[in-house]
Amino acid sequence: MSSEQLETMKMMKLAANKISPRHRDSWHARVLLLTAHCSLLTVFFLLTAHCLPLTAQTVVDKTVATVTNGSQSAPDLITYSDLTWQLALEPARAPTDHPSSTDLNQALKTLEDQLLILQEARKLPIAETAEGQKDFETAVKTMRDELVRLFGSRARLEDRMARVGLTSEQLDAILRDRVTIERYLDFRFRAFAIATPKEISDRYQKLYAAARNSGKIVPTLDEARDRLEEEVKNEKIAVEIDNFVDSLRDQPGTEIVVLNPV
Repeated sequence: MSSEQLETMKMMKLAANKISPRHRDSWHARVLLLTAHCSLLTVFFLLTAHCLPLTAQTVVDKTVATVTNGSQSAPDLITYSDLTWQLALEPARAPTDHPSSTDLNQALKTLEDQLLILQEARKLPIAETAEGQKDFETAVKTMRDELVRLFGSRARLEDRMARVGLTSEQLDAILRDRVTIERYLDFRFRAFAIATPKEISDRYQKLYAAARNSGKIVPTLDEARDRLEEEVKNEKIAVEIDNFVDSLRDQPGTEIVVLNPV
């Protein structure tokens, strides 16, 4: 291989590495990444075609949908890989090399909702101080540790990631998006959720009234209060978030386009 050919390959690698591993960030980033990868592959095959037979067909990741709420110049993209990564990161879901159409569409709906919330979160100012960035990265690490706990071990998580071609850098990018979403939901809904004394009392009566004279051990209202308050608050938050996402889908400017049905 000549020095010119080696230099060309180095330049192509540098161009590809400058793109963020989270290939959803923007249409422009996707195009740059695809261009860099295609150029590198072209040079590679030209240099090796004379000595290596073609043994397999290259499969290119495809864009499944685009999502925008009208607040940005270019839509966010959802690729087939994004769908398989979403499914792989669900600990309760059994791993499979061939997810069903139903599973893929469930993942697509989840990612559409996440992107609509993320686009709203991006409208808020970000604390770009060193302390704020450190706090954010700590939250990302905490979320990753929780994911390891849910999978049972780091090895199981890494095995699931390897099955779908998800790198550690790409996982961190996904978790950064999720932390951003969770913080926005905390700010928008969770900080204001309230369970009234009557709601807690009603929940207690619903759960335990029939068991009082059954011989079973029944907690008192005071003993169950904290848990019941949390349950009522979480149910309220879930309803509010669902309604919020529905409103985002229906608002003027929101456009979700499925380019390749799954």
